[in-house]
Amino acid sequence: MKNSVFIATSLDGFIAGKNHELDWLSTFPEIDHIDTGFEEFTARIDAILMGRNTYEVVAAFEGEWFYQKPVYVWSNSLSNVPARLQDKVFLIKGDLHEVLAQLHHQGFHKLYIDGGKTIQSFLKEDLIDEMIITTIPILLGSGIPMFGGLPKRLTFECVKSIRFLDKVVQNHFVRSR
Repeated sequence: MKNSVFIATSLDGFIAGKNHELDWLSTFPEIDHIDTGFEEFTARIDAILMGRNTYEVVAAFEGEWFYQKPVYVWSNSLSNVPARLQDKVFLIKGDLHEVLAQLHHQGFHKLYIDGGKTIQSFLKEDLIDEMIITTIPILLGSGIPMFGGLPKRLTFECVKSIRFLDKVVQNHFVRSR
């Protein structure tokens, strides 16, 4: 079983602006035309678990649904998904350990964890095994933070660093246990 994160942050550690805006991700639009490893990453996961806020932002994007793997939205308040996403997005409820048990019971053991609060919840329980973090060199000043408070220190080892376009850095961290 493995829980992984693949995410972009601003230089000051935010994953979205204070109003959930993501326009800053296009600071260097040419990065959209190079391989940053996302397809390779998603090829080795079974499913995606994302929080409600992240789902609502992603579901509002126009065009085809972005994800090729099943997406589970962790929410105790949502009751349905739009018809266009019926066979692609599934709602899941419960506390973190109940949600994991449900997903593991369905055969999903390699999970892509997405969304600020969701990632923070997993980190608080020491349930993240790896993080691939792409840092866009822009300071937002405020927004939705990647990290929050933790009950204990968590040590990760940087196993790989890549620089894209001489501007953007991607670090691959693995949990040291």
